[in-house]
Amino acid sequence: MVDFVRKRTVSARITGADGDGDGRPGGGDIATERKTRTKSKTAKPPLYKVILLNDDYTPMEFVVEVLKAVFHKQHAEATRIMLHVHQNGMGVAGVYPFEVAETKTHTVEELARESEYPLKCVMEKE
Repeated sequence: MVDFVRKRTVSARITGADGDGDGRPGGGDIATERKTRTKSKTAKPPLYKVILLNDDYTPMEFVVEVLKAVFHKQHAEATRIMLHVHQNGMGVAGVYPFEVAETKTHTVEELARESEYPLKCVMEKE
């Protein structure tokens, strides 16, 4: 009998019920409430490669200058990328989120068009 009274008293403190049958949910039983925390992870944006395509008319010096100006490459790295494009037909100038890659692609093609060179630049999902 003492165990029963102790349980009812604890139950009344937890649920606020006095066990008088007032119709509240739980009616004096121990009520537990679970609170779950949802952890939200922000996904990293997909990356895109900005690729320069080789042609027979755009001077190598112009490509190096574009790599330095648009992609902020050092002279040695810009020269290395330009030679890779020249020898292999294409080369990656950089890897960026979509909006940045799109902006750099348009900038390269605009600079080439202003200088009257057929240099092409494309982007491809990594």
